[in-house]
Amino acid sequence: MAKLAVLAVLASLLGAVSCEFPIYAGYGFPPPNPSVPYPLPPACPPLSPAPGLKVGYYADKDKCPRAEEIVREVVEKATAGEKAGLIRLFFHDCFVEGCDGSVLLSGTDTERTAVPNLSLRGFELIEEAKAKLEKHCPGIVSCADIVAFAGRDASYSLSYGRINYRVPAGRYDGKVSRANDTFQNLPPPFGDLALTTAMFAAKGLNQNEMVVLSGAHSIGRSACSSFPDRLPPAANSSTAMEPKLAGQLTATCSAGSSVNVPQDAVTPDRLDNQYYKNVMSRDVLFNSDASLTTSSQTEDLVEFYAGNLPFLGGKFLGPLAWYHDFEDAMVKMGYIGVKTSAEGEIRKTCASINKP
Repeated sequence: MAKLAVLAVLASLLGAVSCEFPIYAGYGFPPPNPSVPYPLPPACPPLSPAPGLKVGYYADKDKCPRAEEIVREVVEKATAGEKAGLIRLFFHDCFVEGCDGSVLLSGTDTERTAVPNLSLRGFELIEEAKAKLEKHCPGIVSCADIVAFAGRDASYSLSYGRINYRVPAGRYDGKVSRANDTFQNLPPPFGDLALTTAMFAAKGLNQNEMVVLSGAHSIGRSACSSFPDRLPPAANSSTAMEPKLAGQLTATCSAGSSVNVPQDAVTPDRLDNQYYKNVMSRDVLFNSDASLTTSSQTEDLVEFYAGNLPFLGGKFLGPLAWYHDFEDAMVKMGYIGVKTSAEGEIRKTCASINKP
Protein backbone atom coordinates (compact mmCIF):
# COMPACT_ATOMS: atom_id res chain seq x y z
CA MET A 1 0.00 0.00 0.00
CA ALA A 2 2.60 2.48 1.11
CA LYS A 3 5.09 1.68 -1.60
CA LEU A 4 4.95 4.08 -4.51
CA ALA A 5 4.67 2.76 -8.04
CA VAL A 6 7.99 2.19 -9.74
CA LEU A 7 8.73 4.98 -12.19
CA ALA A 8 9.74 2.62 -14.95
CA VAL A 9 6.27 1.14 -15.28
CA LEU A 10 4.56 4.48 -15.71
CA ALA A 11 3.47 4.57 -19.32
CA SER A 12 2.41 8.06 -20.25
CA LEU A 13 4.36 11.30 -20.39
CA LEU A 14 2.89 14.57 -19.20
CA GLY A 15 3.46 17.19 -21.89
CA ALA A 16 5.22 20.50 -21.42
CA VAL A 17 1.88 22.18 -20.87
CA SER A 18 0.24 20.72 -17.78
CA CYS A 19 -3.49 20.47 -17.18
CA GLU A 20 -4.49 23.95 -16.02
CA PHE A 21 -7.91 24.98 -14.86
CA PRO A 22 -9.47 28.07 -13.28
CA ILE A 23 -10.84 27.26 -9.84
CA TYR A 24 -10.62 30.41 -7.75
CA ALA A 25 -9.53 33.98 -8.06
CA GLY A 26 -6.88 33.90 -5.36
CA TYR A 27 -6.00 33.06 -1.80
CA GLY A 28 -8.24 35.73 -0.33
CA PHE A 29 -10.35 34.68 2.64
CA PRO A 30 -12.88 33.59 3.54
CA PRO A 31 -12.35 30.60 1.26
CA PRO A 32 -15.05 29.48 -1.17
CA ASN A 33 -18.31 28.34 0.37
CA PRO A 34 -17.59 24.79 1.58
CA SER A 35 -21.17 23.78 0.77
CA VAL A 36 -20.45 24.42 -2.91
CA PRO A 37 -18.19 21.73 -4.42
CA TYR A 38 -14.92 22.95 -5.87
CA PRO A 39 -14.64 22.48 -9.63
CA LEU A 40 -12.09 19.73 -10.11
CA PRO A 41 -9.54 19.50 -12.93
CA PRO A 42 -9.15 16.53 -15.25
CA ALA A 43 -6.35 14.13 -14.40
CA CYS A 44 -3.31 14.13 -16.65
CA PRO A 45 -1.54 10.91 -17.65
CA PRO A 46 0.87 9.63 -14.98
CA LEU A 47 4.33 11.09 -15.20
CA SER A 48 7.22 9.10 -16.63
CA PRO A 49 10.88 10.04 -17.05
CA ALA A 50 11.18 13.11 -19.26
CA PRO A 51 13.15 12.69 -22.48
CA GLY A 52 16.49 14.45 -22.37
CA LEU A 53 16.96 14.21 -18.62
CA LYS A 54 19.58 11.93 -17.13
CA VAL A 55 21.51 11.48 -13.93
CA GLY A 56 25.00 12.95 -14.26
CA TYR A 57 23.96 15.19 -17.14
CA TYR A 58 26.70 17.72 -16.37
CA ALA A 59 29.42 15.18 -15.60
CA ASP A 60 30.96 15.24 -19.08
CA LYS A 61 34.11 17.34 -19.39
CA ASP A 62 32.51 19.52 -22.05
CA LYS A 63 29.66 20.43 -19.69
CA CYS A 64 30.16 21.23 -16.00
CA PRO A 65 31.43 18.35 -13.85
CA ARG A 66 31.34 20.40 -10.63
CA ALA A 67 27.79 21.70 -11.16
CA GLU A 68 26.10 19.72 -8.40
CA GLU A 69 29.03 20.28 -6.03
CA ILE A 70 28.84 24.04 -6.51
CA VAL A 71 25.10 24.10 -5.79
CA ARG A 72 25.59 21.88 -2.76
CA GLU A 73 28.21 24.24 -1.30
CA VAL A 74 25.77 27.14 -1.50
CA VAL A 75 22.94 25.15 0.10
CA GLU A 76 25.09 23.81 2.92
CA LYS A 77 25.74 27.27 4.33
CA ALA A 78 22.05 28.28 4.25
CA THR A 79 19.89 28.48 7.37
CA ALA A 80 17.29 25.82 8.14
CA GLY A 81 14.56 28.25 7.11
CA GLU A 82 16.24 28.96 3.80
CA LYS A 83 16.66 25.24 3.15
CA ALA A 84 12.97 24.68 3.81
CA GLY A 85 12.30 27.49 1.36
CA LEU A 86 14.38 25.79 -1.33
CA ILE A 87 12.24 22.63 -1.13
CA ARG A 88 9.09 24.72 -1.39
CA LEU A 89 10.61 26.69 -4.27
CA PHE A 90 11.07 23.46 -6.26
CA PHE A 91 7.43 22.50 -5.69
CA HIS A 92 6.10 25.93 -6.65
CA ASP A 93 8.28 26.01 -9.74
CA CYS A 94 7.23 22.60 -11.03
CA PHE A 95 3.50 23.04 -10.45
CA VAL A 96 3.34 26.23 -12.54
CA GLU A 97 4.64 26.04 -16.13
CA GLY A 98 6.58 22.89 -15.23
CA CYS A 99 10.08 22.56 -13.75
CA ASP A 100 11.55 25.37 -15.83
CA GLY A 101 12.67 28.06 -13.40
CA SER A 102 9.67 30.26 -14.25
CA VAL A 103 9.11 31.05 -10.57
CA LEU A 104 12.52 32.77 -10.52
CA LEU A 105 11.68 35.41 -13.12
CA SER A 106 11.19 38.89 -11.67
CA GLY A 107 9.04 41.67 -13.02
CA THR A 108 5.47 42.87 -13.04
CA ASP A 109 2.76 40.20 -12.92
CA THR A 110 5.19 37.28 -12.73
CA GLU A 111 4.73 34.19 -10.55
CA ARG A 112 6.88 35.78 -7.86
CA THR A 113 4.36 38.60 -7.45
CA ALA A 114 1.35 36.31 -6.90
CA VAL A 115 -0.06 35.96 -3.38
CA PRO A 116 0.80 32.23 -3.01
CA ASN A 117 4.45 33.02 -3.78
CA LEU A 118 5.03 36.17 -1.75
CA SER A 119 6.48 34.13 1.12
CA LEU A 120 8.83 32.06 -1.03
CA ARG A 121 12.47 32.01 0.06
CA GLY A 122 15.74 30.99 -1.53
CA PHE A 123 15.90 33.23 -4.59
CA GLU A 124 19.20 34.76 -3.47
CA LEU A 125 20.74 31.32 -2.95
CA ILE A 126 19.74 30.22 -6.44
CA GLU A 127 21.22 33.39 -7.90
CA GLU A 128 24.41 32.89 -5.90
CA ALA A 129 24.79 29.36 -7.22
CA LYS A 130 24.03 30.55 -10.76
CA ALA A 131 26.66 33.30 -10.57
CA LYS A 132 29.30 30.82 -9.42
CA LEU A 133 28.34 28.38 -12.16
CA GLU A 134 28.49 31.10 -14.81
CA LYS A 135 32.06 31.85 -13.77
CA HIS A 136 32.98 28.18 -13.73
CA CYS A 137 31.14 27.00 -16.85
CA PRO A 138 29.19 29.83 -18.50
CA GLY A 139 26.00 29.11 -20.40
CA ILE A 140 25.79 25.44 -19.41
CA VAL A 141 23.68 24.91 -16.26
CA SER A 142 20.03 25.91 -16.31
CA CYS A 143 18.33 27.69 -13.44
CA ALA A 144 15.67 24.97 -13.49
CA ASP A 145 18.30 22.34 -12.73
CA ILE A 146 19.80 24.50 -9.99
CA VAL A 147 16.39 24.61 -8.28
CA ALA A 148 16.10 20.82 -8.59
CA PHE A 149 19.60 20.24 -7.19
CA ALA A 150 19.01 22.71 -4.35
CA GLY A 151 15.73 21.02 -3.41
CA ARG A 152 17.54 17.68 -3.15
CA ASP A 153 20.45 19.12 -1.17
CA ALA A 154 18.12 20.93 1.24
CA SER A 155 16.14 17.71 1.74
CA TYR A 156 19.37 15.84 2.49
CA SER A 157 20.45 18.40 5.05
CA LEU A 158 17.13 18.80 6.84
CA SER A 159 16.58 15.02 6.99
CA TYR A 160 20.08 14.54 8.45
CA GLY A 161 21.10 12.49 5.43
CA ARG A 162 18.10 10.17 5.37
CA ILE A 163 16.87 11.65 2.09
CA ASN A 164 19.44 11.49 -0.67
CA TYR A 165 18.65 10.82 -4.31
CA ARG A 166 20.15 11.32 -7.73
CA VAL A 167 18.59 14.14 -9.74
CA PRO A 168 18.03 13.60 -13.48
CA ALA A 169 19.08 16.88 -15.12
CA GLY A 170 19.13 18.56 -18.50
CA ARG A 171 16.19 20.95 -18.10
CA TYR A 172 15.93 24.21 -20.00
CA ASP A 173 14.65 27.46 -18.55
CA GLY A 174 11.22 28.69 -19.58
CA LYS A 175 10.46 32.14 -20.90
CA VAL A 176 6.94 32.61 -19.52
CA SER A 177 5.91 33.55 -15.98
CA ARG A 178 2.37 34.77 -15.20
CA ALA A 179 1.03 35.57 -11.75
CA ASN A 180 -2.46 34.28 -12.49
CA ASP A 181 -1.12 30.84 -13.38
CA THR A 182 -0.25 30.25 -9.73
CA PHE A 183 -3.91 30.36 -8.74
CA GLN A 184 -4.79 27.80 -11.39
CA ASN A 185 -2.12 25.32 -10.41
CA LEU A 186 -1.01 25.55 -6.77
CA PRO A 187 -3.20 23.63 -4.30
CA PRO A 188 -4.69 26.10 -1.79
CA PRO A 189 -4.28 25.57 1.95
CA PHE A 190 -8.05 25.56 2.48
CA GLY A 191 -8.65 22.79 -0.08
CA ASP A 192 -10.40 19.56 0.81
CA LEU A 193 -9.12 16.09 -0.05
CA ALA A 194 -10.92 15.92 -3.39
CA LEU A 195 -9.48 19.23 -4.57
CA THR A 196 -5.92 18.56 -3.43
CA THR A 197 -5.95 15.06 -4.93
CA ALA A 198 -7.30 16.39 -8.22
CA MET A 199 -4.73 19.17 -8.43
CA PHE A 200 -1.90 16.66 -7.98
CA ALA A 201 -3.51 14.35 -10.52
CA ALA A 202 -3.58 17.27 -12.96
CA LYS A 203 0.22 17.13 -12.80
CA GLY A 204 0.40 13.36 -13.24
CA LEU A 205 0.95 12.65 -9.52
CA ASN A 206 -1.30 10.15 -7.75
CA GLN A 207 -2.92 10.42 -4.35
CA ASN A 208 -0.22 8.40 -2.59
CA GLU A 209 2.42 10.77 -3.95
CA MET A 210 0.33 13.71 -2.80
CA VAL A 211 0.33 12.30 0.74
CA VAL A 212 4.08 11.68 0.55
CA LEU A 213 4.96 15.17 -0.69
CA SER A 214 2.66 16.76 1.90
CA GLY A 215 5.21 15.51 4.44
CA ALA A 216 7.34 18.51 3.50
CA HIS A 217 5.01 20.46 5.81
CA SER A 218 7.14 19.10 8.66
CA ILE A 219 9.49 22.01 7.97
CA GLY A 220 9.16 25.70 7.27
CA ARG A 221 6.85 28.40 8.52
CA SER A 222 3.53 29.79 7.40
CA ALA A 223 1.85 33.16 7.76
CA CYS A 224 -1.29 33.40 9.86
CA SER A 225 -3.06 34.65 6.74
CA SER A 226 -2.82 31.11 5.31
CA PHE A 227 -5.19 29.44 7.78
CA PRO A 228 -7.83 31.85 9.19
CA ASP A 229 -10.48 29.33 8.10
CA ARG A 230 -9.15 27.05 10.85
CA LEU A 231 -9.49 29.57 13.69
CA PRO A 232 -11.49 29.23 15.81
CA PRO A 233 -11.78 25.46 15.26
CA ALA A 234 -15.13 24.28 13.97
CA ALA A 235 -17.30 22.61 16.58
CA ASN A 236 -18.07 18.89 16.20
CA SER A 237 -15.62 18.47 13.33
CA SER A 238 -13.32 15.45 13.07
CA THR A 239 -10.75 17.55 11.24
CA ALA A 240 -10.87 20.71 13.37
CA MET A 241 -7.57 21.95 14.76
CA GLU A 242 -6.60 20.55 18.15
CA PRO A 243 -7.99 23.04 20.74
CA LYS A 244 -4.71 23.68 22.56
CA LEU A 245 -2.86 24.48 19.33
CA ALA A 246 -5.80 26.55 18.12
CA GLY A 247 -5.70 28.60 21.32
CA GLN A 248 -1.97 29.22 21.02
CA LEU A 249 -2.27 30.24 17.38
CA THR A 250 -5.23 32.49 18.06
CA ALA A 251 -3.14 34.40 20.57
CA THR A 252 -0.08 34.48 18.32
CA CYS A 253 -1.98 35.50 15.20
CA SER A 254 -3.79 38.30 17.00
CA ALA A 255 -0.63 40.32 16.35
CA GLY A 256 -1.36 40.31 12.62
CA SER A 257 -1.95 38.06 9.64
CA SER A 258 1.66 38.41 8.51
CA VAL A 259 3.01 36.73 11.65
CA ASN A 260 4.80 33.48 10.78
CA VAL A 261 4.48 30.27 12.78
CA PRO A 262 6.13 26.84 12.43
CA GLN A 263 4.22 24.34 10.33
CA ASP A 264 5.47 21.64 12.71
CA ALA A 265 5.99 22.89 16.26
CA VAL A 266 7.60 19.61 17.37
CA THR A 267 10.54 19.29 14.93
CA PRO A 268 10.32 22.56 12.96
CA ASP A 269 13.77 22.29 11.35
CA ARG A 270 13.79 18.57 10.63
CA LEU A 271 12.36 16.91 7.53
CA ASP A 272 10.88 13.79 9.08
CA ASN A 273 7.66 11.86 9.64
CA GLN A 274 6.48 14.09 12.50
CA TYR A 275 4.05 15.69 10.05
CA TYR A 276 2.02 12.48 9.92
CA LYS A 277 1.84 12.27 13.70
CA ASN A 278 0.63 15.87 13.69
CA VAL A 279 -2.08 15.04 11.14
CA MET A 280 -3.35 12.21 13.35
CA SER A 281 -3.41 14.46 16.43
CA ARG A 282 -4.93 17.36 14.43
CA ASP A 283 -1.92 19.59 15.14
CA VAL A 284 -1.71 20.90 11.58
CA LEU A 285 -2.30 24.37 10.19
CA PHE A 286 -4.11 23.76 6.91
CA ASN A 287 -7.39 22.15 6.00
CA SER A 288 -5.58 20.41 3.13
CA ASP A 289 -3.46 18.61 5.76
CA ALA A 290 -6.34 17.83 8.11
CA SER A 291 -8.40 16.42 5.24
CA LEU A 292 -5.98 13.50 4.85
CA THR A 293 -7.96 11.76 7.59
CA THR A 294 -11.25 12.03 5.71
CA SER A 295 -10.77 8.86 3.65
CA SER A 296 -9.67 5.43 4.78
CA GLN A 297 -7.07 5.20 2.03
CA THR A 298 -5.22 8.39 2.90
CA GLU A 299 -5.70 7.94 6.64
CA ASP A 300 -4.13 4.46 6.48
CA LEU A 301 -1.16 5.90 4.63
CA VAL A 302 -0.81 8.70 7.18
CA GLU A 303 -0.88 6.19 10.02
CA PHE A 304 1.66 4.00 8.24
CA TYR A 305 4.12 6.86 7.79
CA ALA A 306 3.49 8.00 11.37
CA GLY A 307 4.61 4.56 12.56
CA ASN A 308 1.22 3.63 13.97
CA LEU A 309 0.66 0.47 11.90
CA PRO A 310 2.99 -2.28 13.17
CA PHE A 311 2.92 -4.60 10.17
CA LEU A 312 5.48 -5.83 7.62
CA GLY A 313 8.31 -6.04 10.10
CA GLY A 314 7.42 -3.54 12.79
CA LYS A 315 6.25 -0.03 13.49
CA PHE A 316 9.50 1.54 12.31
CA LEU A 317 9.02 0.45 8.72
CA GLY A 318 6.55 3.26 7.93
CA PRO A 319 8.85 6.17 8.81
CA LEU A 320 11.72 4.55 6.91
CA ALA A 321 9.46 3.95 3.92
CA TRP A 322 8.47 7.62 3.89
CA TYR A 323 12.05 8.78 3.35
CA HIS A 324 12.39 6.46 0.36
CA ASP A 325 8.98 7.36 -1.03
CA PHE A 326 9.72 11.07 -0.65
CA GLU A 327 12.87 10.58 -2.72
CA ASP A 328 10.90 8.85 -5.48
CA ALA A 329 8.15 11.47 -5.43
CA MET A 330 10.62 14.36 -5.67
CA VAL A 331 12.30 12.75 -8.68
CA LYS A 332 8.95 12.17 -10.31
CA MET A 333 7.75 15.71 -9.63
CA GLY A 334 10.88 16.89 -11.43
CA TYR A 335 9.47 15.48 -14.69
CA ILE A 336 6.56 17.93 -14.80
CA GLY A 337 6.50 20.12 -17.90
CA VAL A 338 10.22 19.84 -18.71
CA LYS A 339 11.21 22.21 -21.52
CA THR A 340 13.34 21.25 -24.49
CA SER A 341 15.99 23.40 -26.16
CA ALA A 342 13.36 24.43 -28.72
CA GLU A 343 11.03 25.67 -25.96
CA GLY A 344 13.52 27.15 -23.50
CA GLU A 345 16.99 28.50 -22.96
CA ILE A 346 19.88 28.51 -20.50
CA ARG A 347 19.50 31.84 -18.71
CA LYS A 348 22.51 33.97 -17.91
CA THR A 349 20.77 35.16 -14.74
CA CYS A 350 17.85 33.39 -13.16
CA ALA A 351 15.70 36.46 -12.63
CA SER A 352 15.41 37.42 -16.30
CA ILE A 353 15.23 35.81 -19.72
CA ASN A 354 18.14 36.29 -22.09
CA LYS A 355 18.12 39.36 -24.27
CA PRO A 356 17.78 38.66 -28.02
